Amino acid sequence: MTPKELMFATLEHKPTPRPVWIPFAGAYASRLKGYTATEMFTDADKLTECLLEVNRMFKPDGECCIFDLQVEAEILGCDLVWADDGPPSVASHPLATEEDDDPTVPCDCTVPGPNDGRIPLICEAMRRVKKEIGDTTALYGCITGPFTLASHLRGSDIFMDMFDDDEYVKNLLAYCNKVAFKMADYFIEAGMDVIAVVDPLISQISTDHFEEFMSEPFTALFDHIKEKGAYASFFVCGDATRNIEVMCKTGCHSISVDENVNFKAAKDVCDKYNVALGGNIPLTTVMLHGTQMDNMKYCVDLIDSLDNKDGLIVASGCDMPYGVPYENTIGCMQAVQQVNEVREMVKDYVAVDDTADVVLPDYEHLEKPLVEAFTLDPATCAACTYMKAATDEAKETFGDAIDYKVYKYTVKEDIARTKKMGVPNLPSVYINGKMKFQSIIPSKEELEAAIREVL
Repeated sequence: MTPKELMFATLEHKPTPRPVWIPFAGAYASRLKGYTATEMFTDADKLTECLLEVNRMFKPDGECCIFDLQVEAEILGCDLVWADDGPPSVASHPLATEEDDDPTVPCDCTVPGPNDGRIPLICEAMRRVKKEIGDTTALYGCITGPFTLASHLRGSDIFMDMFDDDEYVKNLLAYCNKVAFKMADYFIEAGMDVIAVVDPLISQISTDHFEEFMSEPFTALFDHIKEKGAYASFFVCGDATRNIEVMCKTGCHSISVDENVNFKAAKDVCDKYNVALGGNIPLTTVMLHGTQMDNMKYCVDLIDSLDNKDGLIVASGCDMPYGVPYENTIGCMQAVQQVNEVREMVKDYVAVDDTADVVLPDYEHLEKPLVEAFTLDPATCAACTYMKAATDEAKETFGDAIDYKVYKYTVKEDIARTKKMGVPNLPSVYINGKMKFQSIIPSKEELEAAIREVL
C-alpha cells in the first residue's frame, strides 16, 4: 500500500499493516527552509517549498497543507498579530459589544470568496503540492471550525451568550458554518483529500452545550465534505474527553486529540462508531523538550497500549511548536513506520526528568489573592488565548487588588510548575492555589465572582 492508500484505509477504519503517521507542521514547516512563519504564511512559493520539505524529511502518510486558524477571521475583519515563530493570532473581535449593547449576527454578510484574503495563495500552494506528492501522500486542508470562528468574531462573550441568548449563538454558528462550507469547497477543489475542521474551543464547553449548539452544524458540515468526495476530520485541542462520543455522532471519519485526552479511553469510544482516532504525542514535554529516544518511546508505548489498532493515526497532539528538534520528529516517524525495530531499541530506555525545580508560593499566607492561568501557549493555542483574555480582563478590573501570573507549557520552568501543582488539564485557572476553572473558559461574571470570594 502507498502511504496515501494506507491513510485512506485508516480513515475508513479498515485493518492496515501499521498505523499511519501525521506531523501537523504548521508554522514549524517554515523553519525547515529558514523562513519565518509570517513569510511562509503570506507567500505561495515559500509555502509550497516548505510543505515539500516536510514531505521529504518526515515522510508522512498524511500531510496538512495549511494550519492557520486565522485565515477566515482575517477576511471577516479581525485584526491579526503576526509572529516569526508561530501562526498569527486574533487581536480584535468585530462582533464584540459593550456590556449593554445587543449583539447582532452578520447573517446578510457575504462569505469569503475564492480571491479574498490569503485564500488564493493557499490554494495555489495546495495545487502545486498536489501535483508533486498527491499521488503518494494524503493531503489535509485545515479549516477553522464554526465555534472557534464565532469566538474570533464575538470574543469571549460567546460563552456567556450560550446561557443568555441561545438564538443569537445558533444564528452566529449558522453563519460561521456557511464560511466553513465555502472554505472546504475551495480546499477540495485545490486537491485536498481530507478536510480537517479544527475547533479547539470544543473542549471548553459541556456535552449539553455541544448537543444544543454544535451537533447540527458539525453534522451538516461533515455531510457536505463527504458529498464533495473528501474525508472529514474533527480536530480538537484541550480536554475534550466529555465530548468524544458526541463528536463521533456528527459523522466525521476521524477525530484528532491532544495530550489532555486519555488516548486509550478515547480510542475505545471511537471504535464503537468506526471513527479513526489521531494523536496525541505531547507537544512540549516530549516533542519540544524531549530527546529523540523520548519521542520514539512515547510513540511505541502509545501504539502498544491499544488492543485495536484499526483506525489509528499517530500524530502530534496539535500544531507542532516551532522549535521542535528535527531529530525528534524523525524519531516519531521511525517509531510508527518501523515499530518492531524501534520497540527493541527503546525497551530498556527510561526518560530522565530534567525540568527545573520550582518553589511554589505560600498560598496560605498570600498578601493578596493570586490568580494563575496555566496554559499551553496563548500565542498558538486558541483555547489558551481566550483563557488568557478572560484572566487579563479580570486583572484590568481588579488592578492592584490581586496578583496575576500566566504560565506557558512551552517553558521548562513553567512545565515544572504545572507538574508540581498537579494541574490535570490545560488551560486552567487557579486562585490562591486552588483549581477554579478546569479546561472551561469562564465568563467575565464567573471569574469576577470567584475572585471576589477570596478578596
